[in-house]
Amino acid sequence: MAGKVRAARVAGRLGGLSVLSGVLVALILLPTACTAGLGARDTADWFQTEPSDLKTPPLPQRSKILAADGSTLATFFYENRVEVRLDQVAPVLQRAVLAIEDSRFYEHGALDTQGTLRALISNMNSGQVTQGGSGITQQYVKNLLLEQAETEQARRAAAAVTPERKVRELRYAVALEKRFTKQEILQRYLNIAYFGDGAYGIEAAARHYFSKPAGRLVLGEAAVLAGVISQPHAYNPRLNPEDSRRRRDVVLGRLAELGWVDRGTAEAAAKAPLTLKVTNTPNGCVVSKAPFFCDYVRREILENPVFGRTAEERRRLLVRGGLTIRTTLDPKTQRAAQRAVDRHVPPTNSARKAAAEALVEPGTGEIKGMVVDRKLGDDRQRGKTWINFAADASHGTSIGMQAGSTFKVFTLAAALEEGMPFGTRLRAERYFTPTGYRDCKGRRVGDTKPLRNSADGEGGRSFTLVTGTQHSVNTFFLALQREVGLCETVKMAERLGLRQASGKPLQQYASFTLGFNTVSPLRVAAAYAAFGARGRYCQPVAITAITDASGRRLKVPSARCRQVMDEDVADAVNHVLRGVLTKGTAKGMGIGRQAAGKTGTVDNFSAAWFAGYTPDLAAAVWVGDPRGGYAHPMRGVCIGGQCYGAVYGASIPAPIWRDSMRGALSGQPAGAFVAPHRRFFSQGSGEDKIKVPDVRGQRLDRAVARLRAAGFKVEVRDRRVNSDEYPAGTVADIDPDEGFELEPGETVTVTVSKGKKPEDPPDVLDPLLPSPSPGTDD
Repeated sequence: MAGKVRAARVAGRLGGLSVLSGVLVALILLPTACTAGLGARDTADWFQTEPSDLKTPPLPQRSKILAADGSTLATFFYENRVEVRLDQVAPVLQRAVLAIEDSRFYEHGALDTQGTLRALISNMNSGQVTQGGSGITQQYVKNLLLEQAETEQARRAAAAVTPERKVRELRYAVALEKRFTKQEILQRYLNIAYFGDGAYGIEAAARHYFSKPAGRLVLGEAAVLAGVISQPHAYNPRLNPEDSRRRRDVVLGRLAELGWVDRGTAEAAAKAPLTLKVTNTPNGCVVSKAPFFCDYVRREILENPVFGRTAEERRRLLVRGGLTIRTTLDPKTQRAAQRAVDRHVPPTNSARKAAAEALVEPGTGEIKGMVVDRKLGDDRQRGKTWINFAADASHGTSIGMQAGSTFKVFTLAAALEEGMPFGTRLRAERYFTPTGYRDCKGRRVGDTKPLRNSADGEGGRSFTLVTGTQHSVNTFFLALQREVGLCETVKMAERLGLRQASGKPLQQYASFTLGFNTVSPLRVAAAYAAFGARGRYCQPVAITAITDASGRRLKVPSARCRQVMDEDVADAVNHVLRGVLTKGTAKGMGIGRQAAGKTGTVDNFSAAWFAGYTPDLAAAVWVGDPRGGYAHPMRGVCIGGQCYGAVYGASIPAPIWRDSMRGALSGQPAGAFVAPHRRFFSQGSGEDKIKVPDVRGQRLDRAVARLRAAGFKVEVRDRRVNSDEYPAGTVADIDPDEGFELEPGETVTVTVSKGKKPEDPPDVLDPLLPSPSPGTDD
């Protein structure tokens, strides 16, 4: 008798797949086997053959985007899952699941014969498989087939209560018991099971319901999760706490019944209240602390072929691949930029204007910040938009915005590259007829319609490269572009990464230098960053590294940094653009360290820009109207508590840039630009000449301060002179004389008075000598 019992036990362990086991399976499934025309032994043989279509691919896991400091920006998932090893699951939690789902898991094979025989009677009475007596291996198979179902029809078939499905599950279970150990199967089951509330797998469930990892759950918490598995919605502890508590107590009772937990301990746990600490895991960028940068990264993965040959492959990688995506975003820079943009252009401003800013590191192309003054969301709601105004269409659906005078810098750079010195002088007419240009194909392009200077420029006189840039004179740059060549200006912009936001090449017309092309702030920021890096251009990049769920590193897009102009040309551009912040259209927008930049006011005040940089950080700011700048120009508007007759590049964009840069760079050592090569000074500094002020009679310290404030160097002669007119210690003379015109930086020499020349002492007569007689010649 004992031998028969042992034989029955061996037969029940289908991991060995004896003939007796196969016959038992055949008997259980006899209705299906007969229908298929198979005998019991043929059915057993069929079960011993591993299915060719049995696959166990990696489970979908959530991906996360990290900032440069490792903080989480967003998560993406098809199923909220974090896979763990079995040794990362608390033993009490493993026992709780086994107790309620399959207490004999380690004793039987693929089939629990006791449970299966129990279901056999019902199956034979009904003529079909209505009960399965499923153990953990079979439940794992069912979940696996559901996971692999790509269509709704496939999902229905995987969940249908039919003999065919049950046969398939049992056959797969037999094969899996041969392929994996019991521990491996349990681990896989715990990672694939659904626990309700969008939590897939034991780790995500523990973090969701109790805000702790699965390895730290205690008895009562373990019993709650184990009880959820059979009916994830009905026993959801957040939605149905009373039902969940009763189910928890059933699990605790079963643990005590099996002797796996002391009965007193189980009863004490059953008396405790159901206490949750729910943590929701957001899916996507909407609630990210850097939503538009997050969306940029998302689109980079979805659009770039480096992450998959097809759009579907790339989508699956993002939402199923368990990626850890490390990015370039600097939280400090991001916060400073967001505060600046929201302060000057509030998200729900009454004028309905918008602002965007992109910040790029010179020399690396790394995007350090990207902000829009709106929340990411349905633009039918005030203060929200799906459009990333800071990026190109491929990364934010923006069609771009006209860049205005920020494009003049490309004409300036082309002129300096051709060898023009700072003192190169051209006349800027009040009106300029843009004729005489050829594009890069040699075709004549131009217009007979005269163009004029905008309100922030001036004309009717000559300017140098320096002063024409400082005053942003349209007609000067149209004349300079004709001297340099339209194609040369276009090629300079292209070398610096400029293209239309649509992805198309830049359009080539006479007004190119005035910035009619529609571009993104990110492209402009990256171009200006190249000047800060002394001519080294890097494509903007947002991702530094990606690892998948197995820890394998994936290829990421490169910045492809390259030298696109000589360093001394970039140094010369930096020198000229520094003056924009000290003497030009953005005077007063300094940030307490060396910086350079350019304002941009688009025709008819349809938009305004500022692009500026230091050797350490570059940024470009756009302010305009999403409804269309020409239909809704920025004239007579009130934004952020301040009203403007007209908005220039220096009105709102430059203050946003200033505040962003100060916040981003605070506490960092200040980088310095390299002085330009002396050849660029061959015709002087290019600055407007200044008259020497009359400082004679002023105290030396006051006189020196006044001359330096005027832009001159001051030299004080070592030798003082007597002066009847000017008191001692004051300036007695200047060289050159007052009213003489000098270029800034030239030297004025001052001479200090030592006061009046002392008088000769009167003659003193010797009293012992006779006085001279009057009228004598002696």
